[in-house]
Amino acid sequence: MAAEGPFKGKNRFPRMMWLLGRLGSSSLPPVYGNCRVLLFPRGRGFFRALHAAIRRARGSILVEYYLIRDDRTGRALAEALASAVRRGVRVWLIYDALGSLETPSAFFEDMARQGIEVTPFNVPSVRRGLLWFDRRDHRKMVVIDGAMAFLGGCNIGDEYSGLLQGPGRFRDFGFGISGNAVGDLVRSFRQTWWMERGELPEVPAGVVPDPFLARSGRAGVVIVSGGPHQRGSYIRSAFLFHIAAASEEIIIATPYFVPGLRLVRSLMRAARRGIKVMLLLPARSDVPLVQFLGRSYYTPLLKRGIEIRELAGEILHAKVMLVDGTRTILGSANLDQRSFHRNFEINGIVTDARFGVQVRRMLSKDLRAARRITLDVHEGRGWVTRILERGIGLFGRFL
Repeated sequence: MAAEGPFKGKNRFPRMMWLLGRLGSSSLPPVYGNCRVLLFPRGRGFFRALHAAIRRARGSILVEYYLIRDDRTGRALAEALASAVRRGVRVWLIYDALGSLETPSAFFEDMARQGIEVTPFNVPSVRRGLLWFDRRDHRKMVVIDGAMAFLGGCNIGDEYSGLLQGPGRFRDFGFGISGNAVGDLVRSFRQTWWMERGELPEVPAGVVPDPFLARSGRAGVVIVSGGPHQRGSYIRSAFLFHIAAASEEIIIATPYFVPGLRLVRSLMRAARRGIKVMLLLPARSDVPLVQFLGRSYYTPLLKRGIEIRELAGEILHAKVMLVDGTRTILGSANLDQRSFHRNFEINGIVTDARFGVQVRRMLSKDLRAARRITLDVHEGRGWVTRILERGIGLFGRFL
């Protein structure tokens, strides 16, 4: 635990109110109580639970993913959704046109023939212009009967589900939510569908939820939906708010670390207040340019005593921040400029000590397996690397 600081205990509340004023509290999303949140620490368990929920669906399934592959995991999802349609369930699916560029169009055409209502997000178009082309739907979620949702960092592919072995395997996790917060996810999905199709999907109402999905819990949940249509980044504001409100410990895992100066300064201020700050980042990335740029932020953070570890073996793809062991931000958004400004993202903020214990246990295991980065070793990197970092930094907002 950190030493007593000016914002410990009862003094934390004034700081939170001060920050709310800075961030603009008029458009804050609502907090939903009595939600049930389930953590799936590995992709295999996440997909097993997702398929079980799809088999229990009675009225509607909403699917929104950045990447859906035509592999064993993708085909298994397609068959599960088609089976639901044959039972009389309405299924809508949104996939990102650029994120799923390598997936044959025949894969989605076959889903449509099976009765699944499919639409691609932001198909490249001269009419929309180059700037709009850069805006992607990076969300990852499935909503079952408007009663339970599955979210996280996992896309639909073998590298996420645990079926792919070897160096290309991703380290990721997912989580499930049931309760009133799911209504926000339904509204978010319908808005995205309307954006692409100019019509709102008529999601069936009045479906009696599966008793398993309807069970209430004790967690407080906030849904933060971010996108380039917003005047400011709601995603980044949520991170800034909870970093500033921390009183003991902050643990962050993210695969793409391009936080920008505002977030770096917030982390450094937290360390200066005596907060223990730990970052879990990838030792090997599927986007090497982003990793080069991310490492350029290490020096000032290490000098402030922030602990940085890099996970090897699997490619880290998990996106989560745990604050004081009780407040967890997790979902599709990375700590990078693209997630803050260019992508449509969806995050959940969960306030629940028991859920926090599970998340901390998961992160602690990965932290122990990761290599700690020291300032002297990092400063010993060659001049070629430093030049690359500076050059790539010119394009940081778009990575």
